[in-house]
Amino acid sequence: MNQTTDINAVIAKAKAAAAIFGQLSQEHVDKIVYEVCKAGFDNRIKLAKLAVEETRLGKWEDKVIKNVVATQFIYEDIKNQKTVGIISEDEKSGIIEIAEPIGPIFAITPVTNPTSTVLFKILIALKSRNPIIIRPHTKALKCSGKTAEICYEAALKADAPEECIQWLGRTAREETHALMAHKDLALILATGGGSLVHAAYSSGTPAIGVGAGNVPAFIEKSADVPFAVEQIFISKTFDYGTVCASEQSIVVEKSVSEEVIKEMKTRGAYFLSQEEIKKVEDVAYNKERGIMNADIIGQPAEKIAEEAGINVPAGTSILVAPLEGVGDKYPLSSEILAPIIAFYEGEDFDSAVNICIDLNFYGGTGHTASIFSNDDEKIKCYAELMDAGRIVVNTPSSQGGVGGIYNTLHTSFTLGCGTRGNNSTTDNITARHLLNIQRIAKRRDNERFVRFDSGKYFDEALGFNILEKEFNLNY
Repeated sequence: MNQTTDINAVIAKAKAAAAIFGQLSQEHVDKIVYEVCKAGFDNRIKLAKLAVEETRLGKWEDKVIKNVVATQFIYEDIKNQKTVGIISEDEKSGIIEIAEPIGPIFAITPVTNPTSTVLFKILIALKSRNPIIIRPHTKALKCSGKTAEICYEAALKADAPEECIQWLGRTAREETHALMAHKDLALILATGGGSLVHAAYSSGTPAIGVGAGNVPAFIEKSADVPFAVEQIFISKTFDYGTVCASEQSIVVEKSVSEEVIKEMKTRGAYFLSQEEIKKVEDVAYNKERGIMNADIIGQPAEKIAEEAGINVPAGTSILVAPLEGVGDKYPLSSEILAPIIAFYEGEDFDSAVNICIDLNFYGGTGHTASIFSNDDEKIKCYAELMDAGRIVVNTPSSQGGVGGIYNTLHTSFTLGCGTRGNNSTTDNITARHLLNIQRIAKRRDNERFVRFDSGKYFDEALGFNILEKEFNLNY
C-alpha cells in the first residue's frame, strides 16, 4: 500500500476486516493460514535476497532459513491449535473456554529480520482472526512491504477479509505514536529498538514487546568441548549474529579454558589483544548512546576488523574479546548483534556462574541463557540462578531460543522477557497470546461452596455457620 498519514482510515479498514474475521469458521481460518504460509515459503529465497540487498545486513542464505522457520515451522506449531469458538471443556471443573479475536494489531518489525518477522506476525494474527497493520523499519520498507503484499494476495485468494493485512510506507515518528495510541487499536506487537518498545508500552494500548538479549554461554567442565564450540559458532555466525538470542559471551571454567581456546581458533576465531579490543569498541559501540553501533550490525567479522584497522587472517569468523569485567567500562560485554563475542574465564563453577549472572543483568534480564554441560545438577543450579525466560542446554542459542528446531518451545520471532525485561510474559509469543478467552463457569452444587441463603453464611462441606466458627486450619 502507499504511504499514508491518515491513521483513522487505516484503523477503520482494520476494524471492518475484524468484523468479518470474527464470523469465520476454524476451517476457513486454517485455509487462509495455510495459503499464506505456502506463499511465504514459496518466496523464501526471493525475499531473503531482497532483504540483504536493501538492508545490507546478514547473509541471504541464512535469511532463507529464517523465512522457512517463519513459515513452515510456525505453521507446524500453530496448525492444530483451536482459535475459534469452544477451544476446551474441562468436565471436572465445569469450565468451558471460548476463543475470541482481540481486534486490530499494530506490528512493528525490525531491520535485522525484516521478512521473517513480518511472515511470523502475519501468520499468528491470521490464525487468531485478527487484522494486522505492519510498520516496517525505515531501512527495510521494500522487502517488508513485498513480504506483506505476497501474504495479502494469498490471503485474499483464500477468501480472507479485505484489508486484513495492511502495511505502511515511510511514516513519521508522530504518526507511529498516534497509531499506537489509537483508541480502536487492540494490541501492539513491538520488535525493535528499546525506545520504540518503550513507546509501545507507554502508549496506553496493550502491548507485547521484547527486551534486549545479552546471552552468556557457559561451557561447564563436564561439557563436550568440541561440540560446545561448534554449536556456539553455528549460532553466533548465523546471519552474522543478528538474532537477539545469539550468544554475546563465552564463559568457561579454567580447567577447560585452554581446550576451548584451541577449538575456537580452529574454527576461525581471532582473539583480540587489549589494544585491538579498544579499536573494536570504537567501531562497534556508540559510547554516547550506550548501545551497539548500528553500522556493524549483521556485518562479517573481517569487515568489522577492517573498519577497526585490524589485520586478521582470511576466513576469520568471529572476533573474540577476552575481558576482565562486565559493565560500562567493558562495552563489548553488552549486546552486539554481530560476530563479536566476549570471553571470560572463571576459576571454578561458582565463579564462572557469577560472571554469567553479571552478564545476564547487564542488559539481558529475562531473555535467554545458554549452558553446555553433561552434569544435570549443574544445569539445574545454573538455570535457577539465571534470570532468563529460556535456558537452552547443549544447543546453539539463536536457533534454540526461537523454538521448534532443537526443542519443543513454541516457534516464535518474539521472545518474551518477563517483568525483569519489562515484558508481560516470558513465553515465546504465538497465536494463543492474540486471543481473548471467555470462560463459562457453571454453578456446581456438588462441590464445596458457601451458601448465601436468608442471610446465613453456611459452609456445606463443614456444616457450620462461618460467622460463628473460630479460625482453625486443621478442621
